Amino acid sequence: MGLSVGIVGLPNVGKSTTFNALTKAQNAESANYPFCTIEPNKAVVPVPDPRLKELEKIVNPERVVHSTIEFVDIAGLVRGASKGEGLGNQFLANIKETEIILHIVRCFEDENVTHVEGGVDPLRDIEIIETELLLADIQTLEKKIERLQRQAKADKKAKAMLDLANELLSHLNEGKPASTFPKKDSEEFKALNKDLRFLTAKDIIYGANVDEDSLLEDNEHVKKLKEFAAQKNADVIKLCAKIEEEMVALDDEEKEEFLKELGVEESGLEQIIRKSFDKLGLMSYFTAGVKEVRAWTIVKGTKAPQAAAVIHNDFEKGFIRAEVISYEDFIKYKGEAGAKEAGKMRLEGKDYVVQDGDIMHFRFNV
Repeated sequence: MGLSVGIVGLPNVGKSTTFNALTKAQNAESANYPFCTIEPNKAVVPVPDPRLKELEKIVNPERVVHSTIEFVDIAGLVRGASKGEGLGNQFLANIKETEIILHIVRCFEDENVTHVEGGVDPLRDIEIIETELLLADIQTLEKKIERLQRQAKADKKAKAMLDLANELLSHLNEGKPASTFPKKDSEEFKALNKDLRFLTAKDIIYGANVDEDSLLEDNEHVKKLKEFAAQKNADVIKLCAKIEEEMVALDDEEKEEFLKELGVEESGLEQIIRKSFDKLGLMSYFTAGVKEVRAWTIVKGTKAPQAAAVIHNDFEKGFIRAEVISYEDFIKYKGEAGAKEAGKMRLEGKDYVVQDGDIMHFRFNV
C-alpha cells in the first residue's frame, strides 16, 4: 500500500528493542506472505486479526495470510538532529516517507540503563524530539518560500501559495505544529503538505515503554504522558519492549498463557500494529478457500472493482460483480455453503463500497 509508520525516540528509550521485536515478528511470519528483500531499517509485520483464526476453523485452509503494515526505524534522533547532528539528514529523509509517527518514550527507571539527558522525564524527551521535527519543518518551508517568491512574480497560484506558506511559517515559528494550523484543510495547505510532507502534520502515537511492574498499573511517568497526550488528542499505548522481544519466540498458546500471567489481554506490540493500521485508514476484506484464507489490505471507502485490483489488476479491468458474505454471517452459518443456503450471499456491482471483514469472491472477464 506504500503506507508506513516511522519509529522515533531518543537513544536508550527502548526504540531499538521495539523495532527488533517487530523485525522478529516479520521474520517469523515471512513464509506466510511474499515480499522482496526488506531494507535493514524496515519491518513488514502481520496485522493481528482474530477473525482469521475463526475463518481458519471453518475453512481449514492450507495456509492463512494476514494483512501487513510497514514500520521504519528512524535513525539519528538526538538534540540538534535538524541541524545534522547524529544522523540528522538521514532521519529527515526517512521520516518524510512515513505517514504516522510512533514515538517511543521511556517511562521506566533503571540505573543500569543511562539516559542521554541524565534522567527519566517523558515530557522533556517529547519536547526535544518534537522541537527537532518543528525546526526541520521550518527549514523545509523557508526553502520553499524562497522558490515561491520567484514564481509569484508571474503566477497568481504561486502568489496564493506564498501567502499561505508565510502564514504557516509564522505559525511554526510560534512553536506550534503544522497539525494545528488553522488553514490545514485548505487546498493550498494540502498541496504544500503533499509536496513537503511536514513532519509536524503527521499523526503521532506515543509508545510508553514501561517495566513489567507498570504494565497493569500506570506509574507516574505514564500518568504524565497520558495527560499530555489527551491535550493533543493523541493515543498512548503501554508496552514493555524487553518483554515484547522475548514474546516473539513464543507460539500463540504460550503467548496467551504468558499474557494471562502478566494480567494483560493483548501485547503492547499488537495494540500498536492494530492502532497504526486503523490510523492509516486501512482495513481488510477476506478471501476464503481451501488453498488459503487471506486478508487483503484496502483503504476504507474502497469500491469493489478497486478492491479486486489488490488481488490482480485484471480483476478490476474485467470486473463483472462481487459475491459478498459478511464476516458475521460467514461465521454464523459456518461457511459459504451455509450462508448461501440462508440467503446471506449478496451479488454487488461496481458501486459497492467494501466493508471491513467482507468475505468476497470476484467474477471477472478479461
